[in-house]
Amino acid sequence: MHVVLHEPEIHYNAGNIGRTCAVTGSVLHLIEPLGFSLEDKYIKRAGMDYWYDLHIERYGGYEEFIHKNDGADVYMATTKGGVLYTDARFTPDVFLMFGKESAGIPEHILKQNRDRCIRIPMLAGRRSLNLANAVAIVVYEALRQNGFPGMEARSAALA
Repeated sequence: MHVVLHEPEIHYNAGNIGRTCAVTGSVLHLIEPLGFSLEDKYIKRAGMDYWYDLHIERYGGYEEFIHKNDGADVYMATTKGGVLYTDARFTPDVFLMFGKESAGIPEHILKQNRDRCIRIPMLAGRRSLNLANAVAIVVYEALRQNGFPGMEARSAALA
């Protein structure tokens, strides 16, 4: 599973998303420019000790990402998506892309990928969920659809 952040701006969100990726075995892909430094103490604090177990791929821009991941199964989370994230069918090697906090994924990219745009339902008139929360929601749905591969889906009951 792959989580793609297109030009993320807030280090706390990226740190929390990194932690989600680390505990799910997902690769974190970062499309620059970033609104923070990966050396920032705040991003590492948000990701805590999981940050060192994280597999990160970086790209100079969207075109580089597309070139290096040609043919990838990419879904784009957006408030403008026509398909609910629960109705999409995610492969085990899916790339889940999320846009920057202030503007989302650029409109021209969304228009090129209309059939791959998914959304999380919200009340009318609300702008969007927190980025880290949106990532967790969609990642865990994709994992659920694939049987939580390699994860401890059930634990022993409390005594």
